[in-house]
Parts: sequence; C-alpha cells; structure tokens
Amino acid sequence: MKILQDIWILTNSGVVLFNRVFDPQLKTQLFGALMSALNSFAERLAEGGLSNFELSDKRFIIMKKNDFLYVANSSTKVKPKRVIMQLEMVAEKFFELYPVEWFKTEWDNEVSTFADFEKEIKDLMEDPVKTFWESF
Repeated sequence: MKILQDIWILTNSGVVLFNRVFDPQLKTQLFGALMSALNSFAERLAEGGLSNFELSDKRFIIMKKNDFLYVANSSTKVKPKRVIMQLEMVAEKFFELYPVEWFKTEWDNEVSTFADFEKEIKDLMEDPVKTFWESF
C-alpha cells in the first residue's frame, strides 16, 4: 500500500535535492532550510535529533542517513514504523542511483540532476487525487 504523500530529500545543510509535493504550500528551499534547522535544534536537545512531528492530520517523519535528511509525510492514521520502512526504501534507491562517493567526486551542485528520481519511487508514493476518487 502506498502511504507516503509528500517527500523531500535534502543535504545536511538544508538544500533540497529532490521533492515530490502534491500541494506545495511553502517554497521548496525554505522548507528544506526549516527542516534542517529543526533537526539541528533537536540534535542539540536529544541524541538522534527529531524523528517525527504532527501538523493537523499529517505526520512528518524525518530520517537521517549518510548525512542526508529524508522527510516524508503521511496520514496520522498510518503507523510511523510503516512510513519509516518506506522511507528506508526511498533512501536505498537514492543511494543506489547516487552513491555517496558520486556526491564527493562528480556532483556539480545542480539540484535538477535529481528531477527524474520520482519515476524510481512512484510505487511508494500515494496519489492524493486517485485516493480521493477511490473514497467515493
């Protein structure tokens, strides 16, 4: 079952490399900076940083892996463990295509490089329009 609604992949410093957002309400790079700042603040307060937070009916999960932050949201009805499992799959796929060494040697800091990543993870992403129509 597809449970991830929106997803962002960002560097530790808050640069958004990839995002798939159905209903954007914040500028992408602003959101990335906010998530990075929140995570940095949380890391100072507790070992491991922030893992999730809720806003109205959405739960945001933040996962740190290989110095990248993966942020996804889903319905609060979905157990965080299931969201984390799917986010882990996204991270695996991302590093399959863009290994850590590639970032150090070949990446030219151009975020458009990752635009096609959505095709790689479409099986994990919920389609809110389709979900809406299926509810009738």
